[in-house]
Amino acid sequence: MKKYAVAYYTRSGNTKKMAETVGRVLGVAPTDISEGLFEDVQTLFLGCSPYAFKLEPEVEKFIIENAEKIGRIVCFGSCASGHSVAKKVRKVARENGIRFYKQSFKCFGSFGIMHKNHPDVMDLAALKDFTESVVRDLNSHGMKKSGKDSLTGKLNKKIRTFG
Repeated sequence: MKKYAVAYYTRSGNTKKMAETVGRVLGVAPTDISEGLFEDVQTLFLGCSPYAFKLEPEVEKFIIENAEKIGRIVCFGSCASGHSVAKKVRKVARENGIRFYKQSFKCFGSFGIMHKNHPDVMDLAALKDFTESVVRDLNSHGMKKSGKDSLTGKLNKKIRTFG
């Protein structure tokens, strides 16, 4: 079983750029969700963003089809409107027996003329810090595949970085 994996869904390339940052911190290569998961993973960093304020069906399908392989999801993404799909990802994860990390990360993403060049260097630095913080937290609490732990919360706390 792998300790960490990074998977992402992107239309514009913003989330892929973010996934590459997370992957560098974790020392793993990010993969597009269309590739699926080939082995069990304790913690999956899942990059996805809302399109028309909704969770993309491909992301929901990925979570459901890979539920048996995922111990916990940490969500990250960007959006021009500032919205997040973390609550929707959490709902799908929990319905499929997957734990959801207590925090998620989001930042603005470029869309047309809105928020040009985002995620930018500062957004990616904040994402790096977030990822390192999650790893420290997981390492200090241990990483269990199942059972109750202190790393899941009832509310999804978001770390916001708007440049």
